[in-house]
Amino acid sequence: MALRLPDDEHIDLAVEVFRMLADPTRIRVLWLLSDGERAVNELAEAVGKQQASVSQHLAKLRLARLVLTRKEGTQVFYRLADDHLRHVIADAIHHAEHAGPGIPAHHRAQVANTIEKEA
Repeated sequence: MALRLPDDEHIDLAVEVFRMLADPTRIRVLWLLSDGERAVNELAEAVGKQQASVSQHLAKLRLARLVLTRKEGTQVFYRLADDHLRHVIADAIHHAEHAGPGIPAHHRAQVANTIEKEA
């Protein structure tokens, strides 16, 4: 049985997701959000950017339905829209780690555990 192509609408939405991911600040923000909900000021500090700049990136990610918000008082907290995005970000970073020399960071713990068991 041949693999069927996704509907055009889903292809177009996937392209939009990759467009939104084509920015280093957004990847950093999404990576941080993969560990849980965070406030804008916390994200800005962690990525080393001005809060206004991070807010603009988050607004684009929200419009693309990649992040969700929760307001508490005057603070806005962001989280990933779903676990699929968490996997996309992790897989992209892990794929990038394989492009470099040596053992990728996400494999080092596995290698260390294997060496420990063999010793």
